[in-house]
Amino acid sequence: MNAFAAIVLASMVSRLGYQMARSPVLPRFAQDLGATPELLGLIVAASTVSGIFVKLPAGAISDLVGKKRLMLIGSLFFAGPPFLYPLISTPTTLLLLRFLHGFATAIFSPVAAAYVADLTMERRGARLGWFTSANDVGSTVGPLIGGMVLFYTASYSATYLLVGVLGILPLLMVLRLPEPPASRGIEADPLTARSKKFWQGLAEVLSSPPVLIVSGVEAMMYVGFGAFLGFLPTYGTSMSLNDAQITVVLGAQLATAMLAKPLAGAASDRAGRKPVIIIGLLVCAASLSLIFRVANLAALIGLSALLGLGVAAVTPVTTALVADLVKAGRMGSAMGVFGTIWDIGESAGPIVAGILIAQIGYAHSFEVISALLVTSAALFAFSVRDLEK
Repeated sequence: MNAFAAIVLASMVSRLGYQMARSPVLPRFAQDLGATPELLGLIVAASTVSGIFVKLPAGAISDLVGKKRLMLIGSLFFAGPPFLYPLISTPTTLLLLRFLHGFATAIFSPVAAAYVADLTMERRGARLGWFTSANDVGSTVGPLIGGMVLFYTASYSATYLLVGVLGILPLLMVLRLPEPPASRGIEADPLTARSKKFWQGLAEVLSSPPVLIVSGVEAMMYVGFGAFLGFLPTYGTSMSLNDAQITVVLGAQLATAMLAKPLAGAASDRAGRKPVIIIGLLVCAASLSLIFRVANLAALIGLSALLGLGVAAVTPVTTALVADLVKAGRMGSAMGVFGTIWDIGESAGPIVAGILIAQIGYAHSFEVISALLVTSAALFAFSVRDLEK
């Protein structure tokens, strides 16, 4: 198995096990431990908060010590914390463990993306499309397996022990990976030289307006997408849809995105990153502005699938563009900054939508969010105009 296939498989398996530990198992576990609704929300969000604080330094440190070493550390967090869940007896300790478990994706995800981007510049967009699509497969299958295991065993301990066993597999896969060409030989540099490069690389990425703008575009897309995921179920219920129908609507978006991401990445390799990203943002804006105005199931499914196409055109291609923008040896720092800003947008989406919906309702709230997406597309179009592939 070549390095690209191995890292894609390792990332998919790690994501599968990690998502098994979340929905629907985690909210029920927290509730059975006596968590209040407010504390339950914090418990569910704790792992994302880890990403906001950890992704940036993890990515930057990987430029200093090598991608493989950081991925091994991230893999240890996939493998270790799940075995502690059976020992949890209070909501507060569950909150702390979720924050710790969040270090797994906070460390592994940006470094794995940097690893893929560093392998070769050839077909970078397509490779990152396959990488993100594989992560989506893991994120989709994980909750299904977790829910089934909990249903048949009625045991949180059994479910989380299985998560731990699955978490060991990425560790074994990463052990066999070589360092990408861009990371080889960095161990030979003196520690002081590497430390200097660390701070230089971080400062260089953080002071790059194009990198920050592209990362902001991804975050803005996830404001809309996160709001959609958070409030489509309640909107569907208000439109008299049942749980199965709501699941089909959500699944249409996910299936379309998974299938389209490699194609969008490949299209950006040929036509340039910028047009694909702009089209994706506009498609997201159009679908979000309409989806909360219809009640017909077929229309909801179609608009959800359209949103999936928009998401597919933005996510892998913004990642590839950030990789294109940075110098060799700065990939981890770039992906750390990108992932941190992405997490801020994803966390903010449901919060912003909740505030707006309480004031102006579903339709107008998502029109506001759509307008923000169009604005971000325009800003990107005019400020990053000379950076196409």
